[in-house]
Amino acid sequence: MADREQPVTLRTRKFIRNALLGRKQMVVDVLHPSRANVSKDELRSKLAELYKTSKDQISVFGFRTQFGGGKSTGFALIYDSVQAMKNFEPHYRLVRIGAATKIEKASRQQRKQRKNRSKTLRGTAKTKGPAKKKEK
Repeated sequence: MADREQPVTLRTRKFIRNALLGRKQMVVDVLHPSRANVSKDELRSKLAELYKTSKDQISVFGFRTQFGGGKSTGFALIYDSVQAMKNFEPHYRLVRIGAATKIEKASRQQRKQRKNRSKTLRGTAKTKGPAKKKEK
């Protein structure tokens, strides 16, 4: 079944122009009666043509499908420039749309274990961990 060809209607409400953050923000209602859901990427491209802007200046998030399907509601931000988006948008949302790269780091548990191991050492040499144990 070709989901892309099924009709999708976008309605915006609670439209606010936020000059301080350089963006337009709104609640988006998506009507998709014959589809399960609509991808955020597709919503970004439809909003871009609706508001005559570039797709990489749009961020959509927080979509919830109503019980019974056919309608989803979420939030959209349309930034005035890509630079404004990079300044004000949270990093994890930039990573989602491909505008930034994810920072790879050790897992939370590993970071806590490393911190607690370093607490047992005295002095300034706290690079890796306990090299030798103290004799009593």
